[in-house]
Amino acid sequence: MSSLFLRSDLAAVPHAVGDGVALAGPEARHAVTVNRLRVGEVISIGDGAGLVVRGPITVVEAAALEIRVESSTLDEAPVPEVWLAQALAKGDRDELAVQAATELGVSGVIPWAAERSISKWSGAKIAKGMERWGAIVREAAKQSIRSWVPAVEQHMTTKQLARLADDATVLVLDPTAEARLSDVVLPPDARILVLVVGPEGGIAPHELDLFERQGAVRVRLGDEILRTSTAGPSALAVLNVRLKRW
Repeated sequence: MSSLFLRSDLAAVPHAVGDGVALAGPEARHAVTVNRLRVGEVISIGDGAGLVVRGPITVVEAAALEIRVESSTLDEAPVPEVWLAQALAKGDRDELAVQAATELGVSGVIPWAAERSISKWSGAKIAKGMERWGAIVREAAKQSIRSWVPAVEQHMTTKQLARLADDATVLVLDPTAEARLSDVVLPPDARILVLVVGPEGGIAPHELDLFERQGAVRVRLGDEILRTSTAGPSALAVLNVRLKRW
């Protein structure tokens, strides 16, 4: 059960040690009716942008609660940022990847309309899909008690995604690549790393060519072929070790 709840305007209200911080709306209703929190239990409230306060609950009502702050911390955003560009996939495979990536500390996720993606977003489905991914990263961040909630970037085409290599280090997961992710040289001054994961059928050859022409680097994990739902999280785990976050 999560003990972190979100209040986006937390930084704008008194939140020093000894202050009372209230939680209202859907977050409070969930805490009271689903988690069944009671006076005296210790929880954390964060703004999703690094600020987290923690303390015992002093007031519980039907759709509101309040804590007395015992600690207040402000975490800087991790550098380099690590983003996951996840190809849309059938069923819930892309959503599973986004959820696990959030738990593993990703800075943001990008819905990618790869050529071989079976699932397609268009029209109203784009907004609906992004809203769904937003809910996933929010809940996964709460579950893993992360002070930063990952961003959900706009739905991108392959051309749009490839252009990110102009300002970021883009690593394209490709089981046919010669370089291993565990060995590839990462720029010491990199500010943003983007992991690109293809759909069930893999990344089309002309898409791989486009990524490379734009300056992206093709990398592989091991000899096994992973599902689209597990490739991204596995690569994030490798980067967490390489960046000494684990």
